[in-house]
Amino acid sequence: MVYNDALRARETARSEGMPLPKTGDLSKRLITEAKNTPQRAWLGEVSAVVLQQSLRDLDTAYKNFFDGLKGRRPRMGAPRYKSRKDTRQAVRFTANARWSITTGGKLRLPKIGDLKVKWSRSLPSTPSTVTVVKDSAGRYFASFAVATGPEEILPQAPAEVGIDLGLGHFAVLSDGTKIDSPRFLRRAAKRLKKAQHALSRKDKGSKNRDKARVRVARAHARVADARRDFHHQLSTLLIRDNQAVAVEDLAVRGLARTRLAKSVHDAGWSAFVSMLEYKAARYGRTLTRIGRFEPTSQVRSQCGVKDGPKPLHVRTWTCRACGAVLDRDINAAVNVAKAAGLAVSACGARVRRAPVPAPRSEAGTHSTPQPSTAR
Repeated sequence: MVYNDALRARETARSEGMPLPKTGDLSKRLITEAKNTPQRAWLGEVSAVVLQQSLRDLDTAYKNFFDGLKGRRPRMGAPRYKSRKDTRQAVRFTANARWSITTGGKLRLPKIGDLKVKWSRSLPSTPSTVTVVKDSAGRYFASFAVATGPEEILPQAPAEVGIDLGLGHFAVLSDGTKIDSPRFLRRAAKRLKKAQHALSRKDKGSKNRDKARVRVARAHARVADARRDFHHQLSTLLIRDNQAVAVEDLAVRGLARTRLAKSVHDAGWSAFVSMLEYKAARYGRTLTRIGRFEPTSQVRSQCGVKDGPKPLHVRTWTCRACGAVLDRDINAAVNVAKAAGLAVSACGARVRRAPVPAPRSEAGTHSTPQPSTAR
């Protein structure tokens, strides 16, 4: 409510050609004075720090918007009003809110009391702020801002790997390892369909519809949690065992507009690459992104001959120049590693030599392999 009131006051001033009101004036008018009115008396039931943080969030939204117009950061839209129908809510308590963690491990919040917390890990230092989030599934999470020490640098690893992300297999490594795609959304489709069907039959505005909406949200949350856990485990394994990792910069937004959109979203490539990026920076590894227009699927990793694009149903083929039988995905992973400058041996790509009969029209042998023009 305070956020929307402050946004309305600034938009009104902008439309009238007046200077935007400052945060201090908004705080006095929308918080301090509003508490004494019958319409806003309920603002006194919550901590004043939470209300002040809403004004700071609005300042941050305006700053990001204007920085985008000036080219200091990627462009983003202007601040918008928050909807009461938004099922995700969050409050943030700073140090001056006098919140604390009790000796029994409970979270003590002002005007709320002691909350029982299921700790996922111990805090490395005294936290400065805590943000309590309620998601669409009705679950509450506490996020703490803490100061950490020097980053943990892992010992040197001899291996370097290139990764080819896909849908048939989630990831194929340049050493020949193939990691199956769990397809969490596809596996939960029947359960999601049943929950969504039950929601559609409930009357709008009824209590049963609210309960059905929470069941749908919880079903989606289970899928998202399982996918996130899979991404974390795989990214940690790759960063721990390899000194350098190369991955292709995929056009996820473009692929999400095709008939493969559901499978693309189910894979979650962007979230996985983001995990690789911050874990590599944290543990002293190197992550390289190659361009999305690099012809990794068109170049033969054995001899370097480019023979053009191939249909998706072609998963293996024989190189007419060097006679190697290549796996499409492993070949692409090796090319990703080579494009990033990694010392990856092509022998790890599980290739094999095969006898290739010479064409009848060939009168002799060439000093260098010649690409075939036959399609």
